[in-house]
Amino acid sequence: MTTINIRQIPGTWVVRSGGAVLGESARVLEVSEGDNAPVQFFPREDIAMAMLDRSDKTEDHATMGRLHYFDIVNMSSVNKNAAWSVETPNDIYAEIKDYLVFGKIDSLKVEEL
Repeated sequence: MTTINIRQIPGTWVVRSGGAVLGESARVLEVSEGDNAPVQFFPREDIAMAMLDRSDKTEDHATMGRLHYFDIVNMSSVNKNAAWSVETPNDIYAEIKDYLVFGKIDSLKVEEL
């Protein structure tokens, strides 16, 4: 069985798209699954959700549950399916409900301040 760790990471984290700040949070959760690289999850309350549009894409994740994707829309571009969320997570992932993950694409930056 894959080891799963969910922890709040220290510091304040920011996510930017095309230079615009989408959000800043000191409540970011980091999820590690087995040997995979850790992933940062931002609480939706700390994200400018007006810049995200729910896309039609969904996906079933083997351990987390159903993923719902979002397009990021800013003045200069649209990044299709650039963020995702697990709105009804499986029990082991209950902590990440209402959190967002941002894809690893050139126009998105997730970093600690």
